[in-house]
Amino acid sequence: MASLKDMRVRIASTKATQKITKAMQMVAASKLRRAQMAAEAARPYAEKMDVVISNIAAAAAGSSTAPALLAGTGRDQVHLLLVCTGERGLSGAFNSSIVRLARERALALMNQGKDVKFFCVGRKGYEQLRRQFDKQIIEHVDLRAVRQLGFTNANDIAKKVIARFEAGEFDICTLFYSRFKSVIAQIPTAQQIIPLVIEPPAANAGPVALYEYEPEEDEILAGLLPRNVAVQIFRALLENNASFYGAQMTAMDNATRNAGEMIRKQTLVYNRTRQAMITKELIEIISGAEAV
Repeated sequence: MASLKDMRVRIASTKATQKITKAMQMVAASKLRRAQMAAEAARPYAEKMDVVISNIAAAAAGSSTAPALLAGTGRDQVHLLLVCTGERGLSGAFNSSIVRLARERALALMNQGKDVKFFCVGRKGYEQLRRQFDKQIIEHVDLRAVRQLGFTNANDIAKKVIARFEAGEFDICTLFYSRFKSVIAQIPTAQQIIPLVIEPPAANAGPVALYEYEPEEDEILAGLLPRNVAVQIFRALLENNASFYGAQMTAMDNATRNAGEMIRKQTLVYNRTRQAMITKELIEIISGAEAV
C-alpha cells in the first residue's frame, strides 16, 4: 500500500497535470475562433470556384483538347492519396480519424489491384501511415514552422502534386481532411481533386445559365484548374486547422474533468488512509496506557 507521502506526491502531480490541460484548453479556445472564421470564410470561394469551373468544364468535357486536370489520363490504375493532418497531437481522435479514412480507402483500392501512393501533409498523419505504408509514401510536407497558414502554403503543395501528375506518376488524386462542423464534431472527408469531378446540377436547381467565354473554354480551364487544386487544398488546410483546435479544446476539457475526478478519488483515499493511521496510533496509545 502506498505511503501518505507517495499519495501526496501523486495528488500534487495530478493537480499540476490539471493546470496544464486547463491552460491548453484555454489556448485552443482562443485560437479556435480565428481558425473557425478563416475556414468558414474560405468555403464560399471554394464552392463558387467549383460552380464556375463545372459550368465551363461541362462545355469542354468532350473536347479532345480538354486539359488533363479535367479529362484525366484515361486510366484508373495509380491513386495518389493526399492526406492532410495536424502537426501536433493531444486532440482526441482528430488525426487518427483522417488516417483511418485514408487507410480504408487505400486498402480497398489495393484489394482491387490498384497502385496506391501517399502524399502526407502534417507530421501526425505521416507518423501513423509510415508504420504500414512506408514504401508507398512519396512525399511529406511539414508545416510546423508555419505560424499562420496562407494560400502560398497550399499553392506550393498543389504545384508539387500537379508536377507529379504531369510526370505521369498517378492517375487520380484524392484529398483527405477533416471538415469543421462544430467544437464537438469534425467530419473526416475524402474529395477527388484530380481529375476534376463535375457534379450534375440538382433536380430543383432550375434552368442552367449559359455563358459565352472569351478566350475559349480550354484556355480558361488551363489557368483555372491548377488554381482550383490549390484552392481546394487551402480550404482543406483551413478546415483542418479549425477542426484541430476544436478537437483539442474538447480533449483538454475532458482531460481537465478527468483529472479533477482523479484528484477527488485520490484525496478521499488519502484522507481515509490518514484517518486509519491516526486511529491505529490512538488505539496503541490507549492500549499502552491501560497496560501501565
